[in-house]
Amino acid sequence: MSEVDPVVRAVEAALFAAQEPQSAEDLAAHIGSDADIAGALQALQADYAGRGIELVERGGRWHFQTAPDLAWLLRREIEQTRKLSRAATETLAIIAYHEPVSRAEIEAIRGVQVSKGTIDVLMEEGWITPAGRREVPGRPLIYATTPGFLTHFGLTSRRDLPGLEDLRAAGLLDPVDLALEGALATDDTDHSSDESDSLLENHEDQA
Repeated sequence: MSEVDPVVRAVEAALFAAQEPQSAEDLAAHIGSDADIAGALQALQADYAGRGIELVERGGRWHFQTAPDLAWLLRREIEQTRKLSRAATETLAIIAYHEPVSRAEIEAIRGVQVSKGTIDVLMEEGWITPAGRREVPGRPLIYATTPGFLTHFGLTSRRDLPGLEDLRAAGLLDPVDLALEGALATDDTDHSSDESDSLLENHEDQA
């Protein structure tokens, strides 16, 4: 049996024991700033490729997860499913495509007020988080998506959010949502134009 690089072993152990996904900086804080963390992550990812668990990176953070084709083995027999409200799905979509945004900016896009409860639900799910304050009068809080949002929707980064044409091709775009479709069109992001409400409504939160 060939000897395994001690840094690779240390990174593997740190990821296995971590309760949350870890960034390279998080790992370096435990293992040492001089360690080749990036190289160790690449080595582990290659080593676990095709196995029952795999090492994945989402939004710059790394964690082990069950191989997608084996997820059915661990699925509970009884699942309680719930869907986000219309207001919550629209709010989450706007934050995902325009982040960071303030509550007032979300309301301007939706055309209606956003209740505190809607924001609270998304924060409780772990999908959005406060991301500072806008440097304007009143300094309102601004919100952004979290690594947990990327993990739940199977995205590596926000660049993977589908565009408008992708949603149409997949049959996920509700043709009556033309107002929201226009509101989610962006000029300065990595996406052409989007309507992620329909996409989000087709993802159920497994409780």
